Amino acid sequence: MTSSSSVQPLAAPDAEQRPHTVTAPFGASRDDVYYWLRDDERKDPAIIDYLNRENSYADQLLAPLTGFRDTLYEELIARINQEESSVPYRKRGWWYYSRFVKGQDYPLMARRRDSEGLSAETLMAAHANNDFSHEQILLDQNQLAEGKEFFSLGAAAISPDTRLIAWAEDDSGRRQFRIKVKEIGTEEVIDTGITGVSGYIVWANDNRTFLYIENDPDTLLTKRVKKHVLGTDAAEDQLIYEEHDNSFYLGLTKTRDDRFITLVHFSTDTTEMRYTSAEQPAELVPLAPREEGLRYNADHYAGRWVISTNADGAENFKVMSAPSTSTSRSEWQSLLDYDPQVVIEDVELFDGFLAIAERSNGLERIRLLFDNGEQRYVSADEPAYSMGLSANPEAESTLLRYGYTSLTTPATVYELDLASGKRKQLKQQQVAGYSPDNYHTERLWISVRDGTEVPVSLVYRKGFVKDGSAALYQYGYGSYGMSMDPGFSSTRISLLDRGVVFAIAHVRGGAELGRQWYDAGRLLNKQNTFNDFIDITRALVEQGYASAERVAAAGGSAGGLLMGTVANQAPELYRVMEAHVPFVDIVTTMLDPTIPLTTNEYHEWGNPEQQTYYDYMLGYSPYDNVSAQAYPALYISTGLWDSQVQYWEPAKWVAKLRDMNTGQRPLVFRTNMEAGHGGKSGRFKRYEELAESYAFVLEQLGATSLVDA
Repeated sequence: MTSSSSVQPLAAPDAEQRPHTVTAPFGASRDDVYYWLRDDERKDPAIIDYLNRENSYADQLLAPLTGFRDTLYEELIARINQEESSVPYRKRGWWYYSRFVKGQDYPLMARRRDSEGLSAETLMAAHANNDFSHEQILLDQNQLAEGKEFFSLGAAAISPDTRLIAWAEDDSGRRQFRIKVKEIGTEEVIDTGITGVSGYIVWANDNRTFLYIENDPDTLLTKRVKKHVLGTDAAEDQLIYEEHDNSFYLGLTKTRDDRFITLVHFSTDTTEMRYTSAEQPAELVPLAPREEGLRYNADHYAGRWVISTNADGAENFKVMSAPSTSTSRSEWQSLLDYDPQVVIEDVELFDGFLAIAERSNGLERIRLLFDNGEQRYVSADEPAYSMGLSANPEAESTLLRYGYTSLTTPATVYELDLASGKRKQLKQQQVAGYSPDNYHTERLWISVRDGTEVPVSLVYRKGFVKDGSAALYQYGYGSYGMSMDPGFSSTRISLLDRGVVFAIAHVRGGAELGRQWYDAGRLLNKQNTFNDFIDITRALVEQGYASAERVAAAGGSAGGLLMGTVANQAPELYRVMEAHVPFVDIVTTMLDPTIPLTTNEYHEWGNPEQQTYYDYMLGYSPYDNVSAQAYPALYISTGLWDSQVQYWEPAKWVAKLRDMNTGQRPLVFRTNMEAGHGGKSGRFKRYEELAESYAFVLEQLGATSLVDA
């Protein structure tokens, strides 16, 4: 790629090297000459100047692609239904939904009072005709975001009497929220002043008290559960619980029957739940005391707790029940025995049955377990898909809503009538100009170097010939037990329509095949994640899905670590890579417990204060293993205010790559100076970023032209 002849080319920024030694407690040390790029306050002029120079260099490097980028942007937004509305759901006499107004970045949250003859279908039909009569606006996020470079909404909780709304908002991108409250139907905020909190808000049943979680101001970890009473000074809020173990996150929920407020403590290997009366929240008592390695999740309805758990060796979870007063695991009784071939992920409680979200053979499904012992399964339509429970707030309903999507099927909401067994499509994502008949999806199993069979989901435009000439865009993540299920993306069409094959590599470290799949890709097994991704690339090329000269790889956050390690270990396989908000300086970060999230992640990566983990992590750390070799073309992005992966990790990585890379392919480093981990806020701004990275990748792949229809 070359710059315009009318513009004097900029030299790539060259970050200064300054000696700095990073030492582990057992004595090991490393010289980190770019450590100076860290500034927790984001104010150092030299650092800001360096990031701005990288942005200017990116601007010039990408200038020849401006027209192509703009074409892609127009394609991406043309597929959006700019007046999209969600499927309404009914709760406490109101129908709730969100909707976009054409041209606006953020959705409105709204509701309409239930009345005779009103249903989800009739309400959606009215919305399709721009009939919003009798609508009550709860929150207009466009107004809340006005004048702000960044805006994100956390929780938005309606009081039990449906009169008040409390919400959490973030205007920095660091997921440090401020809570506000107002009476619905007015714009006057009646209570505020709570800052530095997570996005959780749960109302007590008195309609004037709510619980929230305060973050540690330095590590940003969720630490203290507090109780706020409307009209009182936030400084006087009562402390209900404080977490002293920095390896745990906290979350707040309310049970299905509104009887209890629950506090969830969760780390990689262990969970604990505590509960208190929603009538008068006070001491939070454990449903079962914390045990190392015990994980469980519970909800309460019809006079009992229903618990999904890994207790007694059920690593992929079984289902149990317990009395309402339970405080010990000894009181738990079996509801659904353990099946090692089935992974239980969620359980929703109804009158007379349970809806269980689970997966088998790597694919999701929904099981209905009735009180009389009968079982049914919700069927799927394709070989590779994603399915999950949708909004079902009324436990007495005999209509079950669930979502379905695949690499070729836009997001769809179905409603299943349990009495008749018939399903009804309530809504499918509208994608202008799209027809699923033009695309084909496959699911492969590829044998990697240790003999493990790894699933891969593929999609491509019909007419594709498996002759080894096509371009490939391979995506991966493989961490935290997060499954990357094959769902639809309207933006991906711009790749497919240019002849690109899109693949999701379901590498170990995710949980597509259960807990064992996750465990096989973390801690001292982490190299499996990288091997899987590399071996899948080789196999897809060998099987004719792509040309060896036309392979792109992409991942973000922990998937960015995957990209960085693969770039070091097998750079010759890839023409171009995207690494978004990449976690690439793993050893230095994990040695510093003051950095947000570090202590929570010892069970994911290991604690490098111990030499065994230090040596293993150092062996794959992307930053530490940059070497004098030719790297793929790279598009690397970060957010200055990222609280998940600090901006200085990719900044240091890029600086080292610029020094060590012996190849000639371009390296773009883009820093969003107003955003955090999720990038720019607003639905249109993110398409601007995506169009730029797509333009870079497609140009490198030689896939800028649309294929024949």
